[in-house]
Amino acid sequence: MNDLNPWGQRRDFLKAMAAVTGSLPVWAQAQSSWPSKPVTMVVPFPAGGGTDAFARPLSAQFAKLTGKQLIIDNRGGAGGTLGAGVAAKSAPDGYNLFMGAVHHTIAPSMYPKLDYDLERDLIPLILVANVPQVLVVNPKKVQAADFKAFLEMVKKNPGRLNYGSAGGGTSHHLAGELFKLQTQTFITHIPYRGAGPALQDLIAGNVDMMFDGLGSSAAHIKGGRIKALMVSGAKRNAAFPDVPCSAELGLPDYTVSTWYGVWAPKGTPADAQARAIEEIRRACQTDEAKAVWANQGAEFPNLTTAQFDGFIKKELTKWAQVVKASGAKLD
Repeated sequence: MNDLNPWGQRRDFLKAMAAVTGSLPVWAQAQSSWPSKPVTMVVPFPAGGGTDAFARPLSAQFAKLTGKQLIIDNRGGAGGTLGAGVAAKSAPDGYNLFMGAVHHTIAPSMYPKLDYDLERDLIPLILVANVPQVLVVNPKKVQAADFKAFLEMVKKNPGRLNYGSAGGGTSHHLAGELFKLQTQTFITHIPYRGAGPALQDLIAGNVDMMFDGLGSSAAHIKGGRIKALMVSGAKRNAAFPDVPCSAELGLPDYTVSTWYGVWAPKGTPADAQARAIEEIRRACQTDEAKAVWANQGAEFPNLTTAQFDGFIKKELTKWAQVVKASGAKLD
């Protein structure tokens, strides 16, 4: 059986070593039993945002499956780049992970200088969730019956309406810039230190609208606190079948998704990477996680690590083109 099981082969090798040396080497003990202690995962946005909407359920399922905590360390600021820098500099011992997002493939084109390099300093492990962007408004401030009425309002009042974002250079920001390009309109960008604070201000009526990941907006849409006018993509979302998609509204090229993935700092042992991928994949495939994902209109893509790496490279190219075309700048 072990010829079909690389983990079995590895165990046999380590047992042979133990027979010769009298004990397993310390590194082998640590990695073969991963996780042997709590794992920390940096989430580079404040609590309550879209990243948390997936990180915390993932943490709960990880703990249930492994018996060890997956500690969420929220480090918000600078469009998610502060937390990314912290994660990139963390110890590559297998017990430090990073949940990044689409924002981190935008940042290299927006920030003149970052204290980390996404492709050099972090190792992509697994894509956890893919969520379409949704255009949401405060129904008391933006009294539009549907998207068509909303678009007419925006065109008649250039610059008067504003939209909140998780910060300059985030997908929320660039989704707004792409919308302006494709509709030839002008709306004012209001950056926040995360999607959570921006969403709360939208609900409070301090901003008019937001281009948000469906995951963090879902509960508020269902509760009537905000109104969804459009979901990005070529088809409607199963969780919100009454919300029209951008393609049917005359914007076929408006395809924006908020996705979340897990990285490890460069130098993390290969065994720990493999075990982390295995346990995160198992956690995302539990019935409990599937229910949370479905409720937020999200899917678990279940890509290989190589596919995830290729996906990241495509996103880096795509957003560089949007930044150049829109002239987007940090506010």
